[in-house]
Amino acid sequence: MRGKALKLAAAAGLFAGFATGAFAQQKNVTIGVSIPAATHGWTGGVVYHAQETAKQLEKTYPGLKVVVKTSPDGASQANALDDLSAQNIDALVVLPFNSDELTNPVGEVKKRGTFITVVDRGLKDASIQDIYVAGNNPEFGRVAGKYFVDNLKEGNVVVLRGIPTVIDEERVTNFEKAVQGSGVKVIDKQYANWNRDDAFRVMQDYLAKHPKIDAVWASDDDMALGVLEAIRQAKRDDVKFVLGGAGMKDMVKRVMDGDKMVPANVSYPPGMIATAMYVTAGQFFANAPMRGTYVINAELITKDNAKNFYFPDSPF
Repeated sequence: MRGKALKLAAAAGLFAGFATGAFAQQKNVTIGVSIPAATHGWTGGVVYHAQETAKQLEKTYPGLKVVVKTSPDGASQANALDDLSAQNIDALVVLPFNSDELTNPVGEVKKRGTFITVVDRGLKDASIQDIYVAGNNPEFGRVAGKYFVDNLKEGNVVVLRGIPTVIDEERVTNFEKAVQGSGVKVIDKQYANWNRDDAFRVMQDYLAKHPKIDAVWASDDDMALGVLEAIRQAKRDDVKFVLGGAGMKDMVKRVMDGDKMVPANVSYPPGMIATAMYVTAGQFFANAPMRGTYVINAELITKDNAKNFYFPDSPF
């Protein structure tokens, strides 16, 4: 799916190039891009794609300026939005650090007449956004849940959640729906903030509390790495497998190599930020409205198809 995301971005880029010819008018536009700092692998990929796409867009569109700001937490991101607004941005592409804390700050930017594109972690008020770009988070949870039903069939499962956001809720709700009525029983779930160290500590807690854990839904590859390390250190052999998500190249390689503890993964490409930025630029440089929702599907990555999702030169 990361490949598909990059294809979407490439298609947007081709459209952008076409638009600069017959249909685009020379104009000065500033787009602000506000994203979380590289606090874990997936956001590291987002930062990389945002910075590279900013360079490409400025080359494609004379008169376009793209300002990328990264923030380590929600409060810092709210301040970054004020800084961007002070630069008289025409559009804001924002991947909120979390939904609750950023909804009002983004809403204030919107009130100034700024075009808003929200990426990945949705706001509490969807009316603020003009464009929404994200992976298919309900499907991300459903695909993972179906994998447990089809492959574990029955047993005790612990769940590691991300950060309290709309997308986390969508994922977990649909995971639980997928396993409902099966022999798969969720015995615990806690937030681990899409962070490897936090996941390590949460998994240590799970291992201390529960004498039998058959499998783990880590719901994120960074968290899966923390989980695997906790299991290794505890020398527990009851855990049959750990399912992460997002398509980190190291995890996809494990799937390719037939690692029994990492038999599969679920795609969720950080390159979606590039798609969001291209589509936002198209709003200003093409004679077509770009408003709407752009959803990138979640796909199950197995040993049979892992080579299609493995990009060794990727930062993530």
